[in-house]
Amino acid sequence: MSATPSPEQASAEDEKFNPHDFPQKLRDAQRRAAELYAEIRTFQSRLPWSREPHEGWPEVTERGRERAGRAASSGWPPADAAAYDKLREELLEAAAYVHTHGWWKTCRDHGVQGADLVAARQALKTAKGTVPLSREDVEQTA
Repeated sequence: MSATPSPEQASAEDEKFNPHDFPQKLRDAQRRAAELYAEIRTFQSRLPWSREPHEGWPEVTERGRERAGRAASSGWPPADAAAYDKLREELLEAAAYVHTHGWWKTCRDHGVQGADLVAARQALKTAKGTVPLSREDVEQTA
């Protein structure tokens, strides 16, 4: 004969802790970090390959191995370097906020550790509302 759980036990099972039930502030911070990362990558893609002036180097093929060359770079204009530094600082602050958010302590307090905690942190990166442009956004716009 099986014992039926008490109402307290049943409600405790129903309310099991879900490490993927991220708080809205954490979702917003992850989205901001993702937006800043995309912005910095786009900004950087239009800049010369070297921040400082550099003479570059020739392409080399040696004993069957190839090393790609680089053309000379005039470096980044001071205004672009300052804008990049500002974006990078904002990105580092946003990432630090996400990484040190109190949610991760709450997860550990509920026994989420090791690979499960890593999985929760990874899931945050693609959780609803954390990705700047999702498939649904594209479908709604089309």
